[in-house]
Amino acid sequence: MGVQTWTFIIVGITFALYIAIAIWSRAGSTKEFYVAGGGVNPIINGMATAADWMSAASFISMAGIISFMGYDGAVYLMGWTGGYVLLALLLAPYLRKFGKFTVPDFIGDRYYSDTARTVAVICALMVSFTYVAGQMRGVGVVFSRFLEVPINQGVLIGMAIVFFYAVLGGMKGITYTQVAQYCVLIFAFMVPAIFISIQMVNNPIPQLGFGSSGEDGVYLLEKLNHLHVELGFNEYTNGNKSMIDIIAITAALMCGTAGLPHVIVRFFTVPKVRDARKSAGYALLFIAILYTTAPAIAVFARTNLITTVSEKPYAELPEWFSNWEKTGLLQYNDKNGDGLIQYYNDTNPAYATTAQSKGWNGNELVIDRDIMVLANPEIAQLPNWVIALVAAGGLAAALSTAAGLLLVISTSISHDLLKKQLMPDMTDKQELFWARIAAAVGVGIAGYFGINPPGFVAAVVALAFGLAASSFFPAIILGIFDKKMNMRGAISGMVVGILLMTFYMIKFKFGLFDGGKSAVAGLQDQWWLGISPEGFGTVAMMVNFIISMIVSRFTQDPPDEIQELVEDIRIPRGSGGAVAH
Repeated sequence: MGVQTWTFIIVGITFALYIAIAIWSRAGSTKEFYVAGGGVNPIINGMATAADWMSAASFISMAGIISFMGYDGAVYLMGWTGGYVLLALLLAPYLRKFGKFTVPDFIGDRYYSDTARTVAVICALMVSFTYVAGQMRGVGVVFSRFLEVPINQGVLIGMAIVFFYAVLGGMKGITYTQVAQYCVLIFAFMVPAIFISIQMVNNPIPQLGFGSSGEDGVYLLEKLNHLHVELGFNEYTNGNKSMIDIIAITAALMCGTAGLPHVIVRFFTVPKVRDARKSAGYALLFIAILYTTAPAIAVFARTNLITTVSEKPYAELPEWFSNWEKTGLLQYNDKNGDGLIQYYNDTNPAYATTAQSKGWNGNELVIDRDIMVLANPEIAQLPNWVIALVAAGGLAAALSTAAGLLLVISTSISHDLLKKQLMPDMTDKQELFWARIAAAVGVGIAGYFGINPPGFVAAVVALAFGLAASSFFPAIILGIFDKKMNMRGAISGMVVGILLMTFYMIKFKFGLFDGGKSAVAGLQDQWWLGISPEGFGTVAMMVNFIISMIVSRFTQDPPDEIQELVEDIRIPRGSGGAVAH
């Protein structure tokens, strides 16, 4: 059978499974809708958290960005993995002991202010919509290639599936659907990695394979370094990012992870505080399987791509090349008319003389980074069912995270905005109704961002982490560990932090303040302190911390009961059960 037939079969089976689980686990109360009734087993929650956490950025884009950036791409690996450890050890147990449904709920009660709650709702919506844009872009990429439908139609199909199980089942439906999605995505990620590792270096363990040597006795990384130098790129194992930018991006991703509302809410679904710690540990184990494999896939994909297309006749390339060309994510322009593909770094001045001596008139191949993981099995000529399996895995990763984000959007509006502030007398049934309406509206907005994406998946998601780091992380950390932090300090810090990050993101990612000039590649010298938009969340976060501390110290202390509450959250006593406040 062909790839498309296999894709329809495997994707169809997985979608049917997701829908069946949603029907089986339909939420009947707001507690089931928001936190799955609070009775999820730690192992199940760990698996669901891993699926929630490993988005399209992890599955589709992370290995792709590492394959192009090489050593520099490790910032995503370090930042996201380190951030989860930070979240698991530093925040999750304390937030679980506090016993609230959402991050805005924690901030509203901890800072005894509806204004603080509203600011947190706005921040949660900004983070979630930026993040979900990346997921819908990933859905569109998969559909456009493997089901051969336009990206826009692919996004609409993905919207319909997410709408069904997120709106119907809420957190209860999402939790059990995400368990199934984790199994699909991890199987789909590992199978081709094992195949290609055996194929290239005769080692079935990808994590060891990419550091091994092939039949020619040359280490794979050494071979890739040589290929890069031959084509004018930096050595794969050497980076050219500045140290300050690497540190800033890593810190922004770490602290952004610890402030992500859709991941934090998962720790409210377990019965006890100790279960929050257990599920965090299980989730880290499940996440590590994919994250330790991603660098290997990046090396396999990059090596296979270069050896398959560089200086090869365009007319003789395999079918996968033309299939990806149809999506617009792979473009070939024969600039010198010789019918061969010249793929090299034409922005490297030191390589210009070499390129001219070969009769090359510029790089002729443009590759979207997001296709590397998806195209990798095709480039390696793996069986069609493996290619289709990867497509199903990519969809599982994107849809699982999109569902978690939509739940944050719906609960922020229905619980934190309507129930807690505008309509306090609404019944449980009415609150559930508004939660589903909010989720439906969120699906529509997410679809728009998926059809009109601001960049490739990992870059869009990285910006969401910057927004989370600059807004939520200081407010949560100080709310747990500084009993003198008051509402004025927290509100001031969140507002300044997220506005500063938003300004920098709009200026240097989209160039809206100067006609697009500062968003043009190559004008990196305009970055403040030499820090990219993906890393600026660290600067905005530090500004948030400073402003929060200064304002709180020059204004009235929090009420005594709030200070006692903060003391109680930090005491291990009673960790067997959550304290409801």
